[in-house]
Amino acid sequence: MQGNGLLQLASKYSVDETVQRLESVLAERGIRVFAFIDHSGEAEKVGMKMRPTKLVIFGNPKGGTPVMVAAPSVAIDLPLKALVAEDAAGKVWVSYNSPEYLQQRHGVPEELIKNIAVVGALVAKAVE
Repeated sequence: MQGNGLLQLASKYSVDETVQRLESVLAERGIRVFAFIDHSGEAEKVGMKMRPTKLVIFGNPKGGTPVMVAAPSVAIDLPLKALVAEDAAGKVWVSYNSPEYLQQRHGVPEELIKNIAVVGALVAKAVE
């Protein structure tokens, strides 16, 4: 883990394919996609260039709500997010907040960390 709490997994797929795979994994597990932000697409609309970069915001209120009730400030970092971006070398990475980092940052009780720790497995499944 980097000091900033971000974890990254490499994807062998394009940004669009990785996002589609992640959305499929989430749908299979009944996890809702709340929002999708196409940063590079928005940049293009205003005449700016940006490498392919997309953010998927997702979660399950049954898992996230108890975490936010116990540690209200974690709501700034929930729902869970996965940033899918292409680097300067053309490699695609999926970045997400480490559950341990969120636990430490917000004082999430140990027994509730499992509610958000699923993010790593979801991302890993999407890039396999």
